[in-house]
Amino acid sequence: MAVPATMRPPESGGRRSAVLILFGEGEHGPDVLLIQRNNGLRRHSGQPAFPGGSFEPDDEGPEDCAVREAVEETGVDPVGIELLGRLPELFIRHSGFRVVPVLAWWREPSDVHPADSGEVAGVVRVPVDELADPANRVRVRHPNGTTGPAFRVRGMLVWGFTAAILNRLLVLGGWERPWLDGAEAEPVPLPGGPDEDGRAASPPAGRRKS
Repeated sequence: MAVPATMRPPESGGRRSAVLILFGEGEHGPDVLLIQRNNGLRRHSGQPAFPGGSFEPDDEGPEDCAVREAVEETGVDPVGIELLGRLPELFIRHSGFRVVPVLAWWREPSDVHPADSGEVAGVVRVPVDELADPANRVRVRHPNGTTGPAFRVRGMLVWGFTAAILNRLLVLGGWERPWLDGAEAEPVPLPGGPDEDGRAASPPAGRRKS
């Protein structure tokens, strides 16, 4: 997977972290596990995300970190997780995190829930078919003025780092369906705050192509 220039890690510095991209076979076909972070957090407040977080001293590598964090955040049983490999390390500039996405297959799905109530508001399995549906896809303008893909699924607006990875995986997995229709990017509504123009934020709606 090619890494965009804006997400390439620096030669040194940054906080090491990992996320778990856990695919499984759900009630509605292939799906991926996401969490919804609580509002009011210092970083990524209110955002949907992959389970994951910073390295701890006992973590031997990204796989250990990603699975440990997923267990802490969602209560997933690690016995049922089959690790497949890593995507290239990415860098989130506004927070200074170096992130290794770890791909995994949910060989034996288990019950999941917001195990860390201090950070996680919800846990959801999002069907790949819903992510690929053009009606659920929008292009948003980030707070720094750049634009990128986003998904409106299961009552969430998935944007930023998580949406960028999901967008690329849809392409690599052969799941992507044509969806861009030339519409202008819509401002990302920050949880509990105004949009870029100082107006009350409202979630952007997906456009169904005719």
